[in-house]
Amino acid sequence: MAKEDKVDAGPARREPSSVLPSGHSAGQHDGPTVSRIVLGTQLRRLREEAGISREAAGNAIRASHAKISRLELGRVGFKERDVTDLLTLYGITDDEQRASVMNLMRQANTRGWWQQHSDVLPTWFENYLRLEQVAKIIRTYQVQFVPGLVQNEEYARAVITQGHRARSDYEIERRVQLRMDRQKMLHQPDAPHLWAVIDEAALTRPFGPPRVMRSQLQHLLDVSEAPNIDVQVLPFRSGAHAAAGGSFTILRFAEPDLPDVVYLEQLTSAVYLDKRSDVEDYVMIMERVSVQAETPTRSAATLRRLLSEI
Repeated sequence: MAKEDKVDAGPARREPSSVLPSGHSAGQHDGPTVSRIVLGTQLRRLREEAGISREAAGNAIRASHAKISRLELGRVGFKERDVTDLLTLYGITDDEQRASVMNLMRQANTRGWWQQHSDVLPTWFENYLRLEQVAKIIRTYQVQFVPGLVQNEEYARAVITQGHRARSDYEIERRVQLRMDRQKMLHQPDAPHLWAVIDEAALTRPFGPPRVMRSQLQHLLDVSEAPNIDVQVLPFRSGAHAAAGGSFTILRFAEPDLPDVVYLEQLTSAVYLDKRSDVEDYVMIMERVSVQAETPTRSAATLRRLLSEI
């Protein structure tokens, strides 16, 4: 597809069915994140079929109904004892069916590469990394910074240092390495499609000396040549626009049981939206702001102009 063309990610996906697709098995999933969410979906289906409330399920594993909700959404890890007790509570006695669920649980509990950075990784952002790693389309609008997936090392260090001035040099470098490791997925054979709309404010707000901004703008030009990366600049002259509420990211997955997720990052936490009506609103905003932004080809010309002006 030509860079001049817009990426069409289509309308918001339907909400996932509570019943797994026919023929779905544990061995078909490509990572712990997918396995975790699919397992949660399966446990919810079994609980509902058994007519058991979240409160009763929570009591069976010595936990609250809130934990059952988190398990069924795939947002926390699974303990073997808990899954075993829930299967028994739901009346699942078939050995083959129980073994299939337990195998899926083991896949869901596999450690992700990001866990080597767990000492500098907040829990709320770890959830995002899990989803990002299995997304097939990542659509993001950013107004404050260049998106993390297309930051170069110098710029990333300047941004991270600005936001964590009280941290040690060692921790800053760990965070920089985490950001660089995230980007590796964009260069793999099954890489997701990244579609980034960047406000001109993010491209002209300096972080560090001029050489840092020059290298970052050149990096954007370089990475935008990849077939799976589209960069659009939303110029000041566009005036008011649909995304005036701030930055956001929409993640879309190939797995039919995963709904689109909207990620809204805050200073010390994040909000995840997967309700269909919420997602549709953000998809519509993304479509509108992408039309207001310059095309990828014209955006490259703008990046070259900004580079020459530094």
